[in-house]
Amino acid sequence: MKTIKIPDAAIARLALYSRPLRALLESGVSVISSEKLAQFCGVNPAQVRKDLAYFGEFGVRGVGYDVGDLLREIKKILATDKEWILCIVGIGNLGHAIVENENFRKMGYRFAAAFDKDPKKAGEELPCGLVIEPVSKLRELIRALHIQIGVITTPPDAAQRVADLLMDAGINGILNFSPTQVKTPKGYVIENVDFTVRFENLAYHISKVP
Repeated sequence: MKTIKIPDAAIARLALYSRPLRALLESGVSVISSEKLAQFCGVNPAQVRKDLAYFGEFGVRGVGYDVGDLLREIKKILATDKEWILCIVGIGNLGHAIVENENFRKMGYRFAAAFDKDPKKAGEELPCGLVIEPVSKLRELIRALHIQIGVITTPPDAAQRVADLLMDAGINGILNFSPTQVKTPKGYVIENVDFTVRFENLAYHISKVP
């Protein structure tokens, strides 16, 4: 049987759908239609139904989706129904903002270690309770703490080197916020998040507004 390749865009939209579902569940709403969910997420209802259809049958025709059930199914699909253990490398302004962001914890992502190459920062305790460790302890702590995902917030000239260290320590999933494209061999997953690209995209579209 031929396996259907699920578009990356559909996976990204599932994560988008989970946001309003979580808020609705917390506010006591139990059922939502594809039309309403689409409205919350800025897509069309047919897209919502198509994205969900990749993974099975959800909801009742003419009634809608059970909010709690749909959120649980999406979390299961995205593997966010369990806790993921993270480390972060590069504790500058961006690193501080990310590691202190409560939304990561609420989504099931827990930072267990923070690293920086600046010896003056070693031993500094962050507000979240983590102590900044030297990069020399990266391999040891990643293995001891069973860290699964690495987050890079270093200057661009250090990002590839840090990614190589993370992979060598056993991590195969990396989220890179450094403004450079980090490359990984086959078998490793890298997400490059360059804010400047987003700004340039925004600037382009603003410039076209009459």
